[in-house]
Amino acid sequence: MNKVKTLDDLRKMRETLRSTLDIREKSNHPEQMVQVRVSMATCGIAAGAKEIMNYFIEALDREKVDALVTQTGCMGYCYAEPTVEVTLPGKEPLVFGHVKKAKVDEIIDRYIRHGELLDDIIPVTYTAVKPE
Repeated sequence: MNKVKTLDDLRKMRETLRSTLDIREKSNHPEQMVQVRVSMATCGIAAGAKEIMNYFIEALDREKVDALVTQTGCMGYCYAEPTVEVTLPGKEPLVFGHVKKAKVDEIIDRYIRHGELLDDIIPVTYTAVKPE
């Protein structure tokens, strides 16, 4: 643990602890809030998923949208990385592909706030293979 040398160091430590507690509180009832999952497999990281995740956190905070942002493994859409799954309370999740910073802003403004569907949604067109 870092030593506290200044009042500013103490404030930074307090904010870090508050954000950690906030994440724990939010995780108790995730179905009641917007959930954002960023695919952070190797292909996603190579395509910029770390930056997209950080930008999502900053943008949601800036726009005062109460959301839980987490990372996940491979979603199977390597061709469309970075991919982000967004789940609104009471709705089915949608996966967005080719997400850049401008798309993050559009997802927050148009989809999360107003429920409008956007371009770059990856359709669910698969069927499970049934064992014989």
